Amino acid sequence: MFSKALAPEYQGALSALSVNSSLTDVLAAATEQLAGARRAGDAHETARAALAVAEAHRRLGHVEAADRAWKSSYRTARSAGDVPAMAWALWSGGTLARQRGALPLAFRLLRYAADLGKQGGDIVAHGYSLAGLAETGRIQGDYEAVGALHDELLAEARARGEARHTVWALEGIAQMHRNSGRYDTAYELFEEAAGIAAAADDRRGRAWALRGLADIVSVRDGDAARALELLGEAEASCREMNLSSALAYNHKMRANVLYRAGRYAEALAMYEQALGEFRAMDEPRGEALSRLGSVKARARLGADPAARTAAELAELGGILDGMGLRHARAMVDKALAELCPSFEETC
Repeated sequence: MFSKALAPEYQGALSALSVNSSLTDVLAAATEQLAGARRAGDAHETARAALAVAEAHRRLGHVEAADRAWKSSYRTARSAGDVPAMAWALWSGGTLARQRGALPLAFRLLRYAADLGKQGGDIVAHGYSLAGLAETGRIQGDYEAVGALHDELLAEARARGEARHTVWALEGIAQMHRNSGRYDTAYELFEEAAGIAAAADDRRGRAWALRGLADIVSVRDGDAARALELLGEAEASCREMNLSSALAYNHKMRANVLYRAGRYAEALAMYEQALGEFRAMDEPRGEALSRLGSVKARARLGADPAARTAAELAELGGILDGMGLRHARAMVDKALAELCPSFEETC
């Protein structure tokens, strides 16, 4: 039995905020609370309000403001000797680092966060930080290293009835199965995650699960219409909550679905839209993946000469290598193998 999804990153006076609260509303409330806590000289509340400010800015794609806010939260918590608050601030900073493609920094900050969460007796901060480490490794493509950690965190979340973390773990495990070609298993896990998220009123988690289901329906079943329908439902939640990053990834997946359906002109337009969204929020992983889609779509449309396609793919391969994204790098190699033989020129 799962409880209603909670947002433990909203703490202190902000703990009444819902996991489904609009991020613009969260930012406004947290900014007001931060100012009040500073005036009152309450360091503990200041650190917690700054954490909420950081998370709202991060999810809205305001990366510079998010960076300032989590660091402010950490400094304040450290000055007050508030170890759990220090852990949460480092968790936020590590999550932001992953979002920006700085994976070594993300690993370092999240390890510190996990240690401090354990030291401070905050099992939720400790668990969220371990989850952050697992997700960073998964995004990197190191499934062997983090698969067991995902399974362990899933078991713990189920045992505690934590819907939000159960959904997160299921989606992460599902994504690894999907990327390994085990589509049926991935679909079942995404479907379970969507169901738990719906029952727990976790609209963010459900939106990500629907995106995963759309991907499987598209790549396994070739059902573009159903995939686009699922993405449309997910997009509505993203817009209601102003989830900028999730919305951009939704648009990139929509482009993937269109590309697989042979609707290359539509796919190119959607890839370009997602690219602009990722650039606006300084999210290099999403930007690189959107660029890859654009290159492929333009090649299919015959818009680019083979030499330009090969050069762009080589550049993207170098970028992804530099970020340590193994699975994404393999996607570039696959694109090169698929596209080059279709041209008269030699790539």
